Amino acid sequence: MTPFGVFLRGVLMGAADIVPGVSGGTMAFITGIYDRLLASIRAFDLRCLQLVTQGEVRAAWAHVDGTFLFTLGAGIATSILSLARVVAWLLETYPVPLWAFFFGLILASALVLVRQVPHWSFPRGLCLLVGLCTAAAIALSPVVSLPMGLPAIFIAGFVAICAMILPGISGSFILILLGMYATVLHAVKNLELDVMLVFATGAVLGLMCFSRVLHWLLRRFHAGTMALLTGFLFGSLLVVWPWKHPLDWVLGSDGVPRPAQQVPVWPWNFAGDPTLAVCALLMVFGFALVWLIERRWGES
Repeated sequence: MTPFGVFLRGVLMGAADIVPGVSGGTMAFITGIYDRLLASIRAFDLRCLQLVTQGEVRAAWAHVDGTFLFTLGAGIATSILSLARVVAWLLETYPVPLWAFFFGLILASALVLVRQVPHWSFPRGLCLLVGLCTAAAIALSPVVSLPMGLPAIFIAGFVAICAMILPGISGSFILILLGMYATVLHAVKNLELDVMLVFATGAVLGLMCFSRVLHWLLRRFHAGTMALLTGFLFGSLLVVWPWKHPLDWVLGSDGVPRPAQQVPVWPWNFAGDPTLAVCALLMVFGFALVWLIERRWGES
């Protein structure tokens, strides 16, 4: 795998993580770097600390697969910093077509994960159902607004990063449920370094903890865990369904009311213009794009 290939995968992960409902973990999985990413994160352990304290920085760098992580992180950062404004504008101006595109992405990603579960059985089907119901419950949950301040930013980073590395559970959507999405996106767009640093600290600590749990589950119960992750992805389709009806509203950080809780509706019951033809085309395009990515990089 070339450095440019790793960087491009980072760009895809960063672009996915910006959007509520789309997971960077999904992109890591379908582009074939998920296991390597978890292994690199887990490598930040006592052995790594020992190598650093002994001055063996080069050995520590190799121990954590540092070149891979640095290149991937550069791609993620490049994507987030360059696309944050564009995605914010699209979500504000063309939300329904954009959600249709992401619905196609997520549906195709879920079907990719289905193929990763060998020999379906009742227990594995039950794991899929649990994942689906969990993701659906999250999708239909009302916003729980955290109190403003740096401690809340830290908590948001800790929780959201756990979702960001799970296929199907969007870290951005978790930020919305915590009432922190607008705050974090505003900090990224305006380079508010104090907020970004506290959020990143929480994210790093959350990543260190959760990656170990996820690695243990994949090692001990691989098929069942994959079925659970597949259920998460299918359940998250409720988040990215283009046509929704708001049940409750909250005041955003910019003073503009935003939906706090939404339920999916059929296009003909949608309050606005459903733009069915455009949405159908974008769904097909998103679906085809994921399959192209998986065929190009899924096994490399």
